[in-house]
Amino acid sequence: MKKIAIFILSIFTVTIVSTKAQFIQNTSRSLFSDVKAFKVGDAVTILIMEETQADNTAITKDSRSTSIGGEIDAGVNNSKLRGNADLSTSNSFSGSGQTTRKENIRSRISARVTKIDEVGNLYIEGKRTTKINGEQQTIIISGTVRPVDILPNNSVYSYNILDLTLYIEGEGSVSKIQEPGLITKFLRILF
Repeated sequence: MKKIAIFILSIFTVTIVSTKAQFIQNTSRSLFSDVKAFKVGDAVTILIMEETQADNTAITKDSRSTSIGGEIDAGVNNSKLRGNADLSTSNSFSGSGQTTRKENIRSRISARVTKIDEVGNLYIEGKRTTKINGEQQTIIISGTVRPVDILPNNSVYSYNILDLTLYIEGEGSVSKIQEPGLITKFLRILF
């Protein structure tokens, strides 16, 4: 009978410990609050939604004109000395240029809280690398998130991240084709 009581007690203890382990992630929060990142090591989902657009137009016109003239007329005893000189220069320049750039980035990435500042803001860092058909893409993100900007589903929009650093790099055959050739690179250095 004693063995059965010890067995039941040990099963009861294991059940309580495993049930309690479910709530270890959020031990300092209420059972009724949302599970959000709030301490070092917690994960948060970043919803990358960046849209930038820039236009730049420049028109330059410049013209310059210079004219110098002179004349000498002198005479001594029936001999006349005449001289005439003229110098004229002109210069004109006209140039124009236009730059237009538009980017639209949409993605999701998980990031980890790496430290918390004295005000309670969370410093996050995340990296994701994917490789499809020989094309590798790496997304690296870091910045500071205010806890109030974290949504109830433990995600935050990238435009709410302070000091956002976002790198998106790719490697593969498509990236190699887009780069100029060796001779073109050499000629750009010379000229």
